[in-house]
Amino acid sequence: MSTARIQPTVTAACVLSSTIKHHFGLTSLRLPTNHSAAFRRQRIKRNLTVSMSATSVSDSLEICVKASLTVPDKLGDCPFCQRVLLTLEEKNLPYDMKFVDLGNKPEWFLKLNPDGKVPVIKFEENWVSDSDVITQALEEKFPDPPLAIPPEKASVGSKIFSTFIGFLKSKDPGDGTEQALLNELSALNDHNKENGPFINGERVSAADLALGPKLYHLEIALGHYKNWSVPESLPYVKSYMKVIFSRDSFVNTRALPEDVIAGWRPKVVG
Repeated sequence: MSTARIQPTVTAACVLSSTIKHHFGLTSLRLPTNHSAAFRRQRIKRNLTVSMSATSVSDSLEICVKASLTVPDKLGDCPFCQRVLLTLEEKNLPYDMKFVDLGNKPEWFLKLNPDGKVPVIKFEENWVSDSDVITQALEEKFPDPPLAIPPEKASVGSKIFSTFIGFLKSKDPGDGTEQALLNELSALNDHNKENGPFINGERVSAADLALGPKLYHLEIALGHYKNWSVPESLPYVKSYMKVIFSRDSFVNTRALPEDVIAGWRPKVVG
């Protein structure tokens, strides 16, 4: 992932909608400037040439993400962090990552987000958590390019992650967890056969950016722990995964396979 510090060409302020501010109790906190073991940062800036029709940024958006379990100063394996990072990448927004060791959460991080979860992003002086809320806010304030999806397609593939976890944790081959996962993958296969290559047709959408990281975890974790892969009988799922995983935005934000394996180990051996 590039660490080049290139000044963006667009200017203006990033402002979170008053509706979201009102609904979520937002707090502000100045981040520490040191580089301790629990706090790492990596700046991603692009030379922006796209037009932001509603709002633009003059500096990087700060975002707290999971730190790697295996390599210092690298992005960790949280699919919800990657979802937000994918949104930033697809919208050509510069961002500044703060790596948080979730096994040793620093006090400053717990003050800004008592739940201790990532991702958390800063809009002006307000810190916002929850990938659903963050991506909604980004779509509202930076609508170009659009990533919104029609409501009737928004839930496509939404049960794949939970059925994947059930199958991954299962110790009983006959408990039906594999079939439950195959049923959900088959539904995605049928949808994409009629609507693909992406969930909303020809253009990538927010639904793809939410599902892609989960399929990446599925591929790596089930391959490692169960020697399992998506069957050839689901060609539209396999081609969909290939298309998503090969996008520049995905390559720039994906976790290391060894981090995905390490991240799921407690679920398997616990």
